[in-house]
Amino acid sequence: PAMDMDDRIETISQLTRRIKTTLEGGFAGVWVRGEISNFRRQSSGHSYFSLKDSGSQLPAVLFRGDSLRQTVQPRDGMQVVAYGDLSVYEPRGNYQMIVRVLMDDGAGRLQQEFERLKAKLAADGLFDPGRKRALPVMPRIIGFITSPSGAAVRDFIRILERRHWRGRLIILPARVQGAGAAEEMAAMLQTAERLGLFDLLVIGRGGGSLEDLWAFNEELLVRKVAACALPVISAVGHEIDVSLVDFAADRRAETPSAAAELISSAFIRCGERWETARRALHTRAVDGLADKKRRVADQGARLRLLSPRQRIERHWLRLDDLANRLQTRAAGEARERSSRLLRLRAELERHAPAQRLSWHRQQVANLRSRFERACAAVLREKRDRWTRGQHDLSTLSPDAVLRRGFAMVRDTEGRIISRRVETTPGQTLLTTFADGDIRVTREDDRPATP
Repeated sequence: PAMDMDDRIETISQLTRRIKTTLEGGFAGVWVRGEISNFRRQSSGHSYFSLKDSGSQLPAVLFRGDSLRQTVQPRDGMQVVAYGDLSVYEPRGNYQMIVRVLMDDGAGRLQQEFERLKAKLAADGLFDPGRKRALPVMPRIIGFITSPSGAAVRDFIRILERRHWRGRLIILPARVQGAGAAEEMAAMLQTAERLGLFDLLVIGRGGGSLEDLWAFNEELLVRKVAACALPVISAVGHEIDVSLVDFAADRRAETPSAAAELISSAFIRCGERWETARRALHTRAVDGLADKKRRVADQGARLRLLSPRQRIERHWLRLDDLANRLQTRAAGEARERSSRLLRLRAELERHAPAQRLSWHRQQVANLRSRFERACAAVLREKRDRWTRGQHDLSTLSPDAVLRRGFAMVRDTEGRIISRRVETTPGQTLLTTFADGDIRVTREDDRPATP
């Protein structure tokens, strides 16, 4: 019995590990709703907080990688819906929730409602691509269902004006946010159908939160858009915003500005085709007129060539040409003979003694010039050698020796004294250093140290 009891006894680590396995296996992927409290973000990027309601609280952690993917910024007091797994932190024996997804509580409920309505309306065939109609290529009259005071309508008009769209735009005013907005927009859709003026309808507004855009997700408006007899473009929010009206409309534009660009693109393409056709027609007309002028000129030239007066004039021209050629030929012969005479004279002068003497004089001048250049080169070489010798002598000059730390001793008559024995006690000597002279007097008569 004692051994059986020992077998049932667990260590704290074993029991905690068994609790961890049981808890994590049985509570994986849970959704909870609560209020954030004691929120703190570590330098590592991980966030720790508690989720609480009126009766309990649950420790939670949001790791850095999951935190970067969230669309909400958690803070104390925020009501949230969290999705994640329960886990046990073994060193302390505490259980906590590892949060993977964090949503604002209101946004979470709206998102669930959005998904429910989307599935329901899709099952009813409202989003079927086969029921969508093609947009008119050149709509003349467009109706825009939106708030007349919003920025979306100003951007829409600005884009159409900038792209020089030539059509008629009618603003169909309706609220686009809050209670009753969906009903107003649905009623405006019916009004547009009843008037029978429009080639195309646009419904939309600027961006906002999911709550701001919720009117475009209400079932009444989505069904009206899907059943509308006129082609409809949905232009709701920014590029990342998606509404159920986007799925029901015949075409979705990311923004109201994008809808304006979509509508005006066909107009721009038609304008470009018209301009191309105009240029081609102008080119053909200009080329055709030039061709006709050329043909008329050719025919006139042919008539002039066939007239008797033209034939007589051509013969006169022929006669003048022959006279000119004869004159040119005679002048050429004369120039040739004159040139030949000049060449013979030049040959004769070239062999004349005076010419040969001049040539020899030129040779002598050339030799003299070469001799002078050779002498100048030798002189330059001698001068360079003398300059180098002068530089070598300057390094051996007395001044250079003095600058190396030596001194020169002279007597009062200027004779250089190089040995001690040449001086007498009491004699005044002139000592020269690199920077000047000083006078010294010999006082000591002790024999010099060998």
